[in-house]
Amino acid sequence: MESLKDLEEHIGDCHRCPLGDTRTHLVFGVGREDADIMFVGEAPGRNEDLKGEPFVGAAGRLLDELLASIGLDREDVYIANILKCRPPGNRNPQQVEIDTCTPFLREQVRLVSPRVIVTLGNFATRFVLKTTESITRMRGTVQQAGHFTVLPIYHPAAALYDGSKRDVLFADLALLGQMCEASQATEQRERP
Repeated sequence: MESLKDLEEHIGDCHRCPLGDTRTHLVFGVGREDADIMFVGEAPGRNEDLKGEPFVGAAGRLLDELLASIGLDREDVYIANILKCRPPGNRNPQQVEIDTCTPFLREQVRLVSPRVIVTLGNFATRFVLKTTESITRMRGTVQQAGHFTVLPIYHPAAALYDGSKRDVLFADLALLGQMCEASQATEQRERP
């Protein structure tokens, strides 16, 4: 694929797994095609399925707050999910669905080529880092996956159900902000 548009056209009206028969809209991804930061979530929820865009419900509003807390907004990053279609009842993704959909995510990562991938929750973290560790153990730690820096954090929806995770999410995003500042400082030093 030459572009995200090519990939989206290739996916088309996907029915490669049973989720294609139960969704309203395929939720491809949004944001800057050359973003330095890519957020990877689990799967679209009800609001995302209705609109065809990731993170547009309450979790999306919290993600917007998190981004704003480090001086970013949606237009600065790229946002995608492990699955492109909503699992019925927001159930957990099944392995066959993950296996079917993640080649598309891999291609999105290749095309965007971010410096940092922020994984949101267990499924994204386990897939990107090829681990069985829980998000509770991994969150807030800087990891490497190939040439990508990865920062696992709780999914914003987790903070909606458990308010104690809200402060943790903001602290983890502050770490991302520090990483961005350090990267910018390094770039400035390396310029002639």
